[in-house]
Amino acid sequence: HILRHIPWAKTLISFVVRMNREPIRSTARSIANNEFHETGHEVNNIARRAVRALESAGVRALAPSMAFPMEMDNWPERPWVVAHKPVAEAAGMGVMGIHRIVIHPRFGSAILLGTIVIGAGLTDEDEPGRPLDFNPCFECRLCVAACPTGAIKPDGAFDFASCYTHNYREFMSGFADWVETIADAGSARKYRRRVEDRETVSMWQSLGFGPNYKAAYCVAVCPAGEDVIGPFKEDKKKFIADVVRPFQDKAETVYAVKGSDAIAHVEKRFPHKAVKTVSSGLRPNTVRGFIEFLPHLFQKGAADGLDATYHFTFTGRESLEATVRIADGALTIEDGLVGKPNLRMIADTDAWLGFLRGDKGLVGSLLRRKIRLGGDPRLLLRFGACFPA
Repeated sequence: HILRHIPWAKTLISFVVRMNREPIRSTARSIANNEFHETGHEVNNIARRAVRALESAGVRALAPSMAFPMEMDNWPERPWVVAHKPVAEAAGMGVMGIHRIVIHPRFGSAILLGTIVIGAGLTDEDEPGRPLDFNPCFECRLCVAACPTGAIKPDGAFDFASCYTHNYREFMSGFADWVETIADAGSARKYRRRVEDRETVSMWQSLGFGPNYKAAYCVAVCPAGEDVIGPFKEDKKKFIADVVRPFQDKAETVYAVKGSDAIAHVEKRFPHKAVKTVSSGLRPNTVRGFIEFLPHLFQKGAADGLDATYHFTFTGRESLEATVRIADGALTIEDGLVGKPNLRMIADTDAWLGFLRGDKGLVGSLLRRKIRLGGDPRLLLRFGACFPA
């Protein structure tokens, strides 16, 4: 990925900038988001000054953004040029915890990452970074307890779709879904029935001053890191009462896709929080993207009781064969057609993608034989329920 955009790249320099912890721990997320934004600017400014110094020394260098802008022409497939997290892990800056945030051994989770790409290799005298030989995450699972969507599972599994739909509501495809809501409303009155005034002005705020995270509570409550863990060790109950409980008790709207595990989680764990069903806005443009999306959209709860193997064959503009198995609440995907299927589907690429995007009906595609099924068609409905979007 890096060489596609930066073919002269030879060495990556990873660095971290720590955030101030108390702003991140505020239930007033405007305070937390300001800290995210200001630290993000600091990361970019540090990287830019380093690139200037390297250029002045005759070394070819550049620094992709800490977060945005990204290559949105690639959307919804990978838009970032450099994946900062694996680079940071490889350089020994930290290790990803069960909340999927890199934890620095000293500063903990409240950090942002930067990467500088240079066109010079290491010399014999240079000491490359090495991954840490320990994990700062000690699996206290406070992130599990604080997450409003249930995206972080006690067993270490991660529900990307539930995290993304809520936390990134005012980013990327969450914003696209809001635009489509405006287009579909028909009138201001009908729009207000679907979108409250506070939601509209919140979108304005994100547009004007940088997109705001709805949660990121996992970063706030994480006690890992030498500089952070003291209060947790001294009095665990007080730490939970002071840092974790306010997020759990907070009355707020949680955005979730209809049929997702997040809805059941909120209703069970946080009945005082309101749930609003929305679309994640995630729509694949390729059948390869469709297959690669599946692990990120998979809902373990919706898959309960399902034991089935699916063979997918795509033809036309894009050719691909894949086997998808759902059993015991787990998803496995293999290239090619493997084993005996419970349902076979042969589909024209454009017909299938059009159906996924809501532009074409399934029945019409079946009648025109653009999509053909072999086996119990109800299994396709069960399949779809496991990947709501």
